[in-house]
Amino acid sequence: MNRRQRRYRRGYPLAVLVGLEERRAVLWRVFSEVVKLDSTVERGGELYDFYESIVNALRPAFKEGTKSIVVVAPARTDYSRGFLDHVRRHHAWLVREGPNAATFGELIGSADQPHEVHELVRTKAFRQIIGETTSRDADNIVAVLEKGLSSEDSSTVVSYSLEQIEDLVYGRKTHDNLRPEHIVLTEKYLADPMNRGRILRLLQISKNNSIKTTIVNAESSAGVRLSQLGGLACFAKSNGKKRKYENLS
Repeated sequence: MNRRQRRYRRGYPLAVLVGLEERRAVLWRVFSEVVKLDSTVERGGELYDFYESIVNALRPAFKEGTKSIVVVAPARTDYSRGFLDHVRRHHAWLVREGPNAATFGELIGSADQPHEVHELVRTKAFRQIIGETTSRDADNIVAVLEKGLSSEDSSTVVSYSLEQIEDLVYGRKTHDNLRPEHIVLTEKYLADPMNRGRILRLLQISKNNSIKTTIVNAESSAGVRLSQLGGLACFAKSNGKKRKYENLS
């Protein structure tokens, strides 16, 4: 079996699961088809340093566009509350409204070992919290999209044409020093067999170039709005004052 087939079975990224225990945290990447171990953070000294190490371990996911975080901790502990309080106090950019905001959810349980995670992801509570966090995260993204579309004086340029986004990502054309930063699409657009090969290549090249990518549920409120625009959008930064990429010819 080749690598492309294995990637396809993994599905698209949904969230990061953070299993908190007294002396360590285990991070798992949640995809639409599977959950995979990401990293482990051991507590060596002060609680502050432990929490900072967890935030640092989450940064690669943030950079890739995965902003939905589910924190899991055993019942009758304050592990989850302590970590989230730390985030609010020392990393306000993660909870403040804006393009860099993350969405946090909480679950009671344990996500320290593979068999625990396997049981957890099969529960109704897990499916519900994943749906809630990814939906809120998608709403944040669409709010930025709406702002970019309505503002005449914005450095954020929005494109929703596949060909134009390919031009940006592949560097085929240069318009006002545009830098693509975030690609958002619905899972329905990704599944379309007509463009699937092009989309998979676009997502892989975007990842290689550190461009964030987010896939949203087409039936969510954010997905419905994105579908109205064709199911695909790209945010790019511009030095000019243009509104849409279509106007940059």
